[in-house]
Amino acid sequence: MDSTLTMPIGAQLLVNINDISMLKDIKKAISMVKGVVSVKTQKPKPSLYDPETGECLNEETMKVIENVRSGKEQCTTYSSFEEFEKSMRAL
Repeated sequence: MDSTLTMPIGAQLLVNINDISMLKDIKKAISMVKGVVSVKTQKPKPSLYDPETGECLNEETMKVIENVRSGKEQCTTYSSFEEFEKSMRAL
């Protein structure tokens, strides 16, 4: 007779917290609930909101922004649209 013991797959519960000062107490309270295996915190990924579209920038765009901020990637700035246009036409 072949018998196999299978364990149920656990579920995850995602909790968003506005007041970060309460995080420690909330983690402690959740960990005391019967059946909770672990409680972990995860820093939110940086994101920028575009009010024109109502959406956040995707991860690829955020990576480019972070690379420019940290100096890993170069960028060019222009003082006016005319300067930008002149530069693009010269390509």
